[in-house]
Amino acid sequence: MPVKPAPRSICLLRLSALGDAVHALALVRDLQRAFPGVPITWVIGKGEAKLLEGLDGVELLVFDKKAGLAAWRDLRARLAGRRFDVLLNMQLALRAGLASTAIRARRRIGFDRGRSKEGHGLFINERIPPGGHHVLDAFRQFLLPLGVTPGPVQWRLPVPEDAHRWAAGHLPGDTPTLLVSPCSSHVLRNWRPERYAAVADHAASKGWRVALCGGRSALERDTADAILAAMQAPALDLVGKDTLKQLLALLGRARLVLTPDSGPAHMANAMGTAVLGLHACTDAERSGPYSDRRWTVNHYDAAARQFLGKPASALPWGKRVEFAGVMDLVQVDEVIARFEAFRAQAGA
Repeated sequence: MPVKPAPRSICLLRLSALGDAVHALALVRDLQRAFPGVPITWVIGKGEAKLLEGLDGVELLVFDKKAGLAAWRDLRARLAGRRFDVLLNMQLALRAGLASTAIRARRRIGFDRGRSKEGHGLFINERIPPGGHHVLDAFRQFLLPLGVTPGPVQWRLPVPEDAHRWAAGHLPGDTPTLLVSPCSSHVLRNWRPERYAAVADHAASKGWRVALCGGRSALERDTADAILAAMQAPALDLVGKDTLKQLLALLGRARLVLTPDSGPAHMANAMGTAVLGLHACTDAERSGPYSDRRWTVNHYDAAARQFLGKPASALPWGKRVEFAGVMDLVQVDEVIARFEAFRAQAGA
């Protein structure tokens, strides 16, 4: 098979979400290793751009998904006169496909047929080979048409020193910290506040510091208030008080992060922090913390059998089991057991 010449320019299209931006960053690092000096442009969502601001060697072009046609026109104007060797169309949503029409590229690489949906195939002229169950591994399939073999996963998230100082000021010293990030943007993925409180109280009883983090939405504020009201032990309330960069630093200082399938789970993993993930709506083997899923509770198969009447193995890739009550499959005792297993392994 002839070796394809290295691309002279690469455009990556992945608009959302925070966790998937972290997964895509690993691909970017592979590209930078394989093609040093080749310019990379990433068309990305607003929040994701804030997360990755300062990313070395990458031009971030923000696409405001809420702006509709105006966003497409703005992207087309900013890319006027430019043509890329390669477009990596890494989002299946129709909105992303339509956005891709503002990007001129000779090679337009997208997902394999088995994963394609929402007209994805209309916007590409090449496909990645099937493979990779975890989202990050699926993303790295985009390397193969470029003749690149994936190497060790790297992220190197850009976190400024002032963010690290902020996090150190709120979590000073070496006391092991359980950082609870209780909310996903998908409400049905969220665990009950009283269950978070029970696990947090257990951690506090073992001498751990407990802190809560989250964004500024009413859901996150109400959830945090309910957790704090149900707890017997004190906890540090940082909900709504940080920026995305400060959150990265905060996640990096924690010893363990307790969270459902959410952006902070993948941000913590990329910062080198262990994650006690809570999964039933989604498969932890597909969307759990990439580096280490030993501490994650995964009831995706049980959820599929109970709510859809079939095993997880019979579901298409990425299928969510989002029903009211599905997260009740995750029990307090088993989460405490995972916490204790981590504590024993970490010597904390």
